[in-house]
Amino acid sequence: MAEAHEAVAFSFSVGHEGFNVDVSYDVFKALFYAGYRSWKLRCRRTLNSLYNSLYPGHPSRGIACCGVVAGLYFKGYDPSFHIIDWLESNIFRRYLQPRNGKILACIVFGGGGYILFIQLRQYTLKKLFSYHGWMYQEHGKNIGLVPKIWSVLVKLCVGRNPSLFSCQNFLPSLPLPSLDETLRRYLRSVRPLYDDNEYQRMEKLAEEFKQTIGRKLQRYLWLKWIISTNYVSDWWEKFIYLRGRSPIMVNSNFYGLDAIYIRPTTIQTARAANLTCAAFRYRTELDHENIKPLMIQKFVPLCSSQYERQFNTVRIPGKETDKIIHYADSHHVAVYHKGRWYKVFMFYKDNLLQPCELQLQLDEIIRDTTPPNYGEEHLAALTAGERPLWAEARETYFSSGVNRYSLEAIEKAAFVLILDDEDFEIGTQDVKSDWPTSDKGSMTGKLDDYARAILHGKAYNRWFDKSFNFIVSRNAVFGFNVEHSWADAPITGHLAEYVLSEDIMNYGYDALGNTCGTPRFTALKPIKLKWNIPESCNLMIEKSLVQATKVYNDVDLHIYVQDSYGKGFMKKHRLSPDAYIQMSLQLAHYRDSGHFNLTYEASMTRLFRDGRTETVRSCSIESSHWVKAMEDPTVSKVERIKLLRAACDHHQLQYRDAMSGKGIDRHLFCLYVVSKYLNLDSPFLHQVLQEPWKLSTSQTPASYEDRYPQFNRKKKGIKAGGGFGPVAADGYGVSYIITSEDLIFFHISSNKSSAETDSKRFGQRIQQAMQDMRELLESESKSASSSKNEKKISTVAPSTDQPA
Repeated sequence: MAEAHEAVAFSFSVGHEGFNVDVSYDVFKALFYAGYRSWKLRCRRTLNSLYNSLYPGHPSRGIACCGVVAGLYFKGYDPSFHIIDWLESNIFRRYLQPRNGKILACIVFGGGGYILFIQLRQYTLKKLFSYHGWMYQEHGKNIGLVPKIWSVLVKLCVGRNPSLFSCQNFLPSLPLPSLDETLRRYLRSVRPLYDDNEYQRMEKLAEEFKQTIGRKLQRYLWLKWIISTNYVSDWWEKFIYLRGRSPIMVNSNFYGLDAIYIRPTTIQTARAANLTCAAFRYRTELDHENIKPLMIQKFVPLCSSQYERQFNTVRIPGKETDKIIHYADSHHVAVYHKGRWYKVFMFYKDNLLQPCELQLQLDEIIRDTTPPNYGEEHLAALTAGERPLWAEARETYFSSGVNRYSLEAIEKAAFVLILDDEDFEIGTQDVKSDWPTSDKGSMTGKLDDYARAILHGKAYNRWFDKSFNFIVSRNAVFGFNVEHSWADAPITGHLAEYVLSEDIMNYGYDALGNTCGTPRFTALKPIKLKWNIPESCNLMIEKSLVQATKVYNDVDLHIYVQDSYGKGFMKKHRLSPDAYIQMSLQLAHYRDSGHFNLTYEASMTRLFRDGRTETVRSCSIESSHWVKAMEDPTVSKVERIKLLRAACDHHQLQYRDAMSGKGIDRHLFCLYVVSKYLNLDSPFLHQVLQEPWKLSTSQTPASYEDRYPQFNRKKKGIKAGGGFGPVAADGYGVSYIITSEDLIFFHISSNKSSAETDSKRFGQRIQQAMQDMRELLESESKSASSSKNEKKISTVAPSTDQPA
């Protein structure tokens, strides 16, 4: 195993025999090629910036425009109406010969005209994308005239083959809702939660807020809206994520799981090598902006700004607030195995390592028997505990010397790779049909253990501050843990889909389960990081571990697999799958708690520049009416179905409102921030921001792009999704993924210390709610089928008036 001195290119020492000079030419070469690669990357980014500034045009078309203008001008046809002559005589004549001045004037006029034309197209697209009426069109019905005209105009103005950030310039800003509209929506959303007296009290607080400081706060917020690209996102990141002083493990970080139908290999280092190389290929695609922006309806782009900090990013602890640092480039990964940290270079002579070459390095790490340095094994527990303690330890013990070098090797890594020393069992059987009924409990129990390992591990074997950790078990099962402040779940979900598809469909494995191919060269050896941890620092590490252990021991995590039916049944009955599932959660939670609770569903606002999320308040007047009807035996099935459809329709309306910038909670949050800046107290805002989210939910997208259609559309590409910790101490966190026509995974989290919650019990509530809803809708189908048969019989039967 390489020692620490191999990490430096030049060193010398003085001995009895004189000076001893040690030069590592391999490291010198690595540094040279690293600089060369960074220079190429900067050039590429400069060219991409030029291309993006001209999109939906193209630099080559601008050059062609200049050529056409010059050609027409010198042929005697002046397309500039004498502007070229004016430029030549008043500006260029004093510096150039007349002919050269005319050529330059033609270029300036042609280029300037093309840029103005592109600016006009960008402005037009920005206005067109500010229209969201297309989202409110009901499926299966004729599209209105206005959406048709809008779609034609968008297709005429938008360009072809956009790069990842091409569409950023014409994405609109997140609109600022009116104060009156937000207060009206808020009061309507809390009506099911309060009795008449409490609701009247909230109405008075809202009216008092509007009549006193509300208008003033709105005016200040309007100023921020004018000068910023997004009036929410920077404050959301700063105050919701980075100002939090509690452990980010469980409370902020989230996790994702492997594909469930296929185990391509059981060799840990082979799987880790394939996935890591695939991730670096993905990073190259991001750097070159070759990945297409995600589109709705194939021509409405989503904001891509969150992709910028996916790699080479770390969260740095502070005593009062953390900060996010993103490095322009990184040539290595940080690897953790059995209490030891390593730095593994991913490039050799400017070439990205192939999986077979990386596996050799990882195999060497696995074979290494060197014991961890004192304090090294539990070092990462500092990232799992209270943030002020980690900030103090970092400033005191990791600001100089070998500790600083080793810490920078982790923080400046592209990401962290964890070679776990445990097996994860999720089963290789078909989740839907191959599990015997008696085995389903044990299989979901294994899923629970697997999910817990990815969410928090042992608290010291994950570096929770890195943008993401790839975790590969001893038997080659994959998972990832993500720090939440830099981006939302779909961004990492896109990465996970890419690396899993590349792992299985492109790289593959040989007959023994090792990576394919033959190494082209012997790359640099892994560098074992050295640490000098004093006793006082180790005490802080162990204190942080105690804090983190208390947090994760309280986590009650359960995965419920809904395999009796799925979105196929829901769409057959003309109901939105997301709305349907949200209603099942409302029914399940009402039965679990005995009353209605504030419910959070995350909706994206990436139709706008720098957009992140908005809240959909799933517990509504309509959903509460339906839930009460389901619990009232006197209500007919016909009425229940009517109320269910009304509840789903209203939920879809809320979701569309949230996506189009008409949400409630981000607006009220920003008003609250303004009030704190102005030292103004508002009982109404205080009440709103203190209301606990007893049920926090989120849907994970099943797929992002058809890079390998055969992977995404066949069962081998089905993933189990991921989840997060509970938001409220006595509430549930529920993440779900609709993986196929008849398979849904629910990731349910709660706290063991709460007497009100039990994740497995809530899974059973969801199962019962889904079953009751199915029976309810099947009764409608049977009734419709029976009526149709009766009508058919009456039509076919001969009339008694006819002769025999």
